[in-house]
Amino acid sequence: MTAPPRPRINPRKLLLSKWTATTPRDKEKHFLVTRLVPPLAPSEAVELVELEAVHSGRSQVLSWRELADVSLWRQGWL
Repeated sequence: MTAPPRPRINPRKLLLSKWTATTPRDKEKHFLVTRLVPPLAPSEAVELVELEAVHSGRSQVLSWRELADVSLWRQGWL
């Protein structure tokens, strides 16, 4: 059996995108990208995003590249 394909992610188009955690914690399964964290230098690319849990409103900051890990995240609300 083959692994699901890794989603192609464009960090500039992540704002307001929806994500589902493959292993929910504290009833937090569905998330929304609420903010692209600006880099320290304007010439650098965006590396971090802020995810907000729909259920609790709790926010977390992580590298947008982690969203491509299909063992942790699925694109959309499933």
